[in-house]
Amino acid sequence: MKAMMLTGIHQMEMRDVPTPAIIHDRDVLIRMTRVGVCGSDVHYYTQGQIGSQIVQYPFTVGHEGAGIVEQVGPAVTRVKAGDRIAIEPAMPCGQCDQCLVGRPHTCRQLKFLGCPKQAEGCLSEYLVMPDACCFPIPDAMSFDQAAISEPLAIGVYAVKQSIPMQGAAVGILGAGPIGLSVLLPARAQDARRIFMTDKIDARLALAQRAGADWVGNPDTRDVVADITTLEPAQLDVVFECCGKQEALDQAIELLKPGGKLMLVGIPPTLERVSFGIDKLRHKEICIQNVRRQNHCVQPALDKIARGDCNVDVMVTHRFPFERTKAAFDLVAAYQDGVVKAMIDFA
Repeated sequence: MKAMMLTGIHQMEMRDVPTPAIIHDRDVLIRMTRVGVCGSDVHYYTQGQIGSQIVQYPFTVGHEGAGIVEQVGPAVTRVKAGDRIAIEPAMPCGQCDQCLVGRPHTCRQLKFLGCPKQAEGCLSEYLVMPDACCFPIPDAMSFDQAAISEPLAIGVYAVKQSIPMQGAAVGILGAGPIGLSVLLPARAQDARRIFMTDKIDARLALAQRAGADWVGNPDTRDVVADITTLEPAQLDVVFECCGKQEALDQAIELLKPGGKLMLVGIPPTLERVSFGIDKLRHKEICIQNVRRQNHCVQPALDKIARGDCNVDVMVTHRFPFERTKAAFDLVAAYQDGVVKAMIDFA
């Protein structure tokens, strides 16, 4: 089969590799139809690592996927050949202490698609996954929507871990795919007012169309002062969705006493972040990390199917499989107002 593999910094090649085979009773062979380009994929492309996760070349990234079941192992009952599916990229062991207490997203032996030393990604014609990672989708759901259920599930989980949304004043710093994935469920759960920031005006315009009440670019305005003018008591919760130190600083300024800071964005290279302890302590800010998604793929798919979350607004660009490198270059440079670039295998 063909696989698109990282071969160096800013280097990517289409290569012939063995088609994966069903080995375990609960394996599912999937023909890929769609892959979304994620910011973490791009970090590996441009820097060769995210923190301690360092690429050893050649390596295939990609974890936002959808496809069609080609073949199933003898013990699989969840899906059958011909089913259209969304793919959950996390493969927990199911046996460690974390899995046993309902935290498979922090599994001690977790394997995740497209993560170095864990599992090759899904930017390939075929993929084998455990049946537990295969989620059938309704006929009316597009493959784009199915693939985007992966980042949406992160947003659904982040909102779930935060505070009750109804009546809340909410800040979302970063209007990329993850920020939008937080916006959609927050809006669907009746947040009173949602403020979003980003340094790309095209993303802000899209965020407003998707339901943000107020948008602002921190490069051209004092977003803390402007938001505080509109919301003098300040914000109940802020979701940091861009992985930037300046956004963390803005979040502490924006939160009301007793507010909650949700750390969702992934800093690409920083080993540490910092907080101004005086305001953090005086406001008694609660800080909550968000690690991917936890049992939220099906809820995300359900929200898409019901029309609660219109993820179609995220898809701004589309590329054929053979032009995957062009998609990564576009996303890496934040060109042409890109939010979500989709790789189409059709």
